[in-house]
Amino acid sequence: MPYDTIDREVIEAAADLRAISTYSVGYEHIDLQCTKSRGILVGYTPDVLTRATADLAFALMLDVMRRVSEGDRLIRSGGWQQVFGPCDFLGTDLETKTVGILGPGRIGLSFAEKAQAFGMKVVYHGNGRLSERQERQAGIEHVSLNQLFSESDIVSLHIPHTKRTHDMVNRSLLAKMKRGAFIVNTSRGRVINQKDLVLALQNGDLAGAALDVFYDEPLGADSPLAKMENVVLTPHMGSSTKETRENMARLAVLNLKMAMAGRRPKCAV
Repeated sequence: MPYDTIDREVIEAAADLRAISTYSVGYEHIDLQCTKSRGILVGYTPDVLTRATADLAFALMLDVMRRVSEGDRLIRSGGWQQVFGPCDFLGTDLETKTVGILGPGRIGLSFAEKAQAFGMKVVYHGNGRLSERQERQAGIEHVSLNQLFSESDIVSLHIPHTKRTHDMVNRSLLAKMKRGAFIVNTSRGRVINQKDLVLALQNGDLAGAALDVFYDEPLGADSPLAKMENVVLTPHMGSSTKETRENMARLAVLNLKMAMAGRRPKCAV
């Protein structure tokens, strides 16, 4: 699992280790330099969780913009004491808004498809640019990193956690966002500097955030994020559907069986 740290100490303690199969699309918890030097095969589970994770990212965006969880809490706490007037409890439309995707991989592109169905304009930035044909087919526009944050009404993160992306979304980038913009993260918690995000939310620089991943997990109820009404939180459940988890399990087992038979895993790192 992603929370199992398979570092050099673990790998060296397993004298006959031939293969590692992780039940996840991420593999930053595995020391790949060590596995490579020892000829250990590593399998992972991409593709099968693409739509489930993109679905959750879109659900989080809808939730925070239309204040769904906030309204649910209001009723459950007994706070809905009278019918609303025309300017009470207002959310934000999705249609005509610009959503910026940081990381146009499988999940990011699936998210883009859903956003377009809601009449949203989609721009993106990534480590590499898609081909012109791919951009036309996806109906998305490439922009610089600074443009992505300054021009988007919503920024959705779909990047891996690496040394380069650690704390990538920091005070400097957050300051470029429109006042009233939203941020969604279903990738990895440590790509955002969480202290800087909390500060931007507390100062009212952002309208809200919807987060499935966090700097340290599990996130405690004492976190400042858990005390904010304009923040939607889910417990790292991007791939948590019955169908997806079954498919991930089958792929993880298949990767392991192939590796143990001396073959390259179907999905190898």
